[in-house]
Amino acid sequence: MTVTGAWSRAARGAMLLDDAGRMSPTIFAEMSALAVATGAINLGQGFPDEDGPREVLDAAKRAIDDGINQYPPGIGMPILREAIAEHQRRFYDQAVDPDTEVLVTAGATEAIAASLLALLDPGDEVVTLEPFYDSYGAMIALAGARHVGVPLRWPEFAPDHDDLRAAVTDRTRVILINSPHNPTGTVLDRATLELIVELAHRHDAIILTDEVYEHLTYDGARHIPISTLPGARERTVTISSGGKTFATTGWKVGWIVAPPVLLGPILAVKQFLTYVSGAPFQPAIATGLRMPDSFFTGTAATLQAKRDLLSEGLRRAGFGVARPRGSYFVIADAAPLGYDDAVDFCRTLPGLAGLVAIPVTAFIRPDRRDGSRSLVRFAFCKRVAVLEDAVARLSSLPQVPRVTVG
Repeated sequence: MTVTGAWSRAARGAMLLDDAGRMSPTIFAEMSALAVATGAINLGQGFPDEDGPREVLDAAKRAIDDGINQYPPGIGMPILREAIAEHQRRFYDQAVDPDTEVLVTAGATEAIAASLLALLDPGDEVVTLEPFYDSYGAMIALAGARHVGVPLRWPEFAPDHDDLRAAVTDRTRVILINSPHNPTGTVLDRATLELIVELAHRHDAIILTDEVYEHLTYDGARHIPISTLPGARERTVTISSGGKTFATTGWKVGWIVAPPVLLGPILAVKQFLTYVSGAPFQPAIATGLRMPDSFFTGTAATLQAKRDLLSEGLRRAGFGVARPRGSYFVIADAAPLGYDDAVDFCRTLPGLAGLVAIPVTAFIRPDRRDGSRSLVRFAFCKRVAVLEDAVARLSSLPQVPRVTVG
């Protein structure tokens, strides 16, 4: 296949091309541009609008001043790899070899890309939950694999076990899961994770797990790394990052934890993607991973309060509102307000209420969007004052009168 053909396939996987094969902006870019053009509050993009902990920021400054500004080792700086291994033992009682089982990446997105390109052959199948983080579709397509989705349905967004059993077959090479989940905020329970391990063994599949929101869970929900379950470790590639936990999304420091037999091929691909990245940020994220428990619990509690603030405002405005148990996002249904098309609704929302959000259909392939067309994703990882302003604006959102026939 030509480079152009591979790019086109990946772009279609990410829904970047129109029916004529022309490049079109993603809904994310469109909504961000709308926010800038209209001065609307941007609750579409999932990044915080305030800095992370001072200890982490100061560690990056020290690293720059100490001359840590050149290429780091290809697998990542020892200080960060060791901190990642300590983190896995501290939080999950999992022993990890920092020299053979940890790889530092340019964010979780590169980790996903390198893993899929390394582990897939053309024609393989990849099972994901759907909705899904948009890079999944692009990278699956770029690898020449077939994307199989397991639907997450409003309002609980929990995968049906029969749907999982039907999706995973002997053609499945990778089961790609994301928990806590973007965009729905669902946190997979132990029974679901155990079923995924069982299916991976039955069909000889690799489990690829995106856990970037691992410390951001609410209402007592507990994140369970699937690699800690019996029989999972030897066939699981675990991905996480410091961006969400430490509010440093622009640093793009992620990592992979996997057995050497899986990590080796991934490293071989990764070195030809970004090669290395973020030298002064690596010891800074190591500092973050070693922060006291109170930081991690406090961050989750703060975000839970922000979730509740925005969710209550959405309810008072007339939306149906799901209750996310993790991540940065809440899903709301605009149908009770009379808006049945979330794409159109999001395009008019800046004018209606001075807000920007993202239609959930942006995370779902076009032929699978029934049942989700009125759903909207709002990000609550913003300053309290910004969320309070957003809630006030929502209170003036007009409802669309329903036409009664007969």
